[in-house]
Amino acid sequence: MSSTSAVEPGTRLAERFRLEDRVSESDGATLWKAIDEILARPVAVHTFAPDFPRVHEVVTAARAASRLTDPRLTQVFDAAEDDKSAYVVSEWVTGETLTDLLANGPLEPERAAGLVAEAAEALAHAHEANLYHLCLRPSHLMWTNGNTVKVLGVAVDAAMWGLTTDQPALDDAEGLGRLLYAGLTGHWPGDEEEGGLPAAPMSDGHFCTPRQVTAGVPGYLDTITVRACLPESRRGQGALASPSEVADSLADVARPMPIPISYPSTPAVASASHTEGLDIAHRQKTTPSPPLPPLQMPHRPSNGGGSTLNRVLMTLVVLLVIAAVGVGAWTIGRSLGSPTTSQTASAAPTSTQSATVNAQVVKPKNAKGFDPLGDGDEKSDIAKLAIDGKPGTLWKTETYTSADLGRLKDGVGLLLDLGKSMQISDVVATLSDAPGATVELKVGDSPELDSLKTVATEKNAAGKTTLAPDEATSGQYVLIWFTRVPTDAGTFHGTIYEVVVHSPGSA
Repeated sequence: MSSTSAVEPGTRLAERFRLEDRVSESDGATLWKAIDEILARPVAVHTFAPDFPRVHEVVTAARAASRLTDPRLTQVFDAAEDDKSAYVVSEWVTGETLTDLLANGPLEPERAAGLVAEAAEALAHAHEANLYHLCLRPSHLMWTNGNTVKVLGVAVDAAMWGLTTDQPALDDAEGLGRLLYAGLTGHWPGDEEEGGLPAAPMSDGHFCTPRQVTAGVPGYLDTITVRACLPESRRGQGALASPSEVADSLADVARPMPIPISYPSTPAVASASHTEGLDIAHRQKTTPSPPLPPLQMPHRPSNGGGSTLNRVLMTLVVLLVIAAVGVGAWTIGRSLGSPTTSQTASAAPTSTQSATVNAQVVKPKNAKGFDPLGDGDEKSDIAKLAIDGKPGTLWKTETYTSADLGRLKDGVGLLLDLGKSMQISDVVATLSDAPGATVELKVGDSPELDSLKTVATEKNAAGKTTLAPDEATSGQYVLIWFTRVPTDAGTFHGTIYEVVVHSPGSA
């Protein structure tokens, strides 16, 4: 039987996923761009020919991967198989793969390390659930349009290819090492070139280390790469034998920050890669813009008039900066000297910034899922993940059938115990990017709902949300209370990646 998929554009799966564009097809597996008609968003859909040999394995792997909660891993929304068809639905990811980022040569060493550090932490979480990748390639590591790291294809790729191993932790650690090598050198340390990257140079039958290939690679990153994927060059150093070990070795590197990149009018799509037996859709090639240089005066021809003009402009800039600093200092002094005086609109932001600078971060003693109107507990076993200082981990509520908590209760939340009563200047909660949440900040000295006073409310909250009381507030217990939760793949739950409590510096 032909490997061509039996489905065509316009086909609707599960009465909600409408197939629109066939992105790629290989060996009986077809990748589509589709529309989730219920949530009105694009999704990636894999369909399979009737004679595809590993349908059950792929669907089983996808269902297991759907339970992963790390936002740096591709989210699987649905997977099904029956006598007529089989499919896997996952998020539609846009951005640039590591291959794209390396189009003009190696990355800055710290940026390459930061990208791989994020990937290593994400894969460590997958391994905790006994899910592995086994075929990491540059096309699997993405810097998304949302300025986040995304690792594509955990569990699903291996099932699609029929890959198995007796040492999954070691294999994925080696894969991460190869990604780091590629980021540092622009070369691929493998038996063949990968994704357009040239093969790594060799010396005496072994791959050269990153420092031998690219000048300026820090010694510690060269060592980490060697320990992860170049056994012949270790010289007695122990191997990094799991993603968690790779993550630990890179724990102190700076994490990647947004950089200005010129995307084509239709963003590049990378919901799958050829390592899955699928080719990425033909994309318009653009040259990524390098990071913006430090602000400097425009360069002009080096003649006498231009040089004089440069000096005049520089003098004006310096005078303007001095004037701005003076005005800011006067405004802050005025606001501090007259706290009860009504401030002008222009002075208000300065006062706020001053208060923020003086604020101290309070580390909660513990956290628990708070469900006093239900069964009493709301996933307290993972509540600590919202205060662990790691933005990739999270706490979330139970799943509900509607935004108003299935009409089962008026609210549910995350309760923090600060250990003692203290003044609260604000609480910053990083929620999911899905809009629609309504959250309240409640504070008090008793962990009872009736004793906690609502001091701030944010409607349609998403992403980083600051909850600041309008008046002086203090208490031992801080509650982030959801009264409405956003939707996610047809279900509803609230999510908190991280909570940071600030107390005035004078407290």
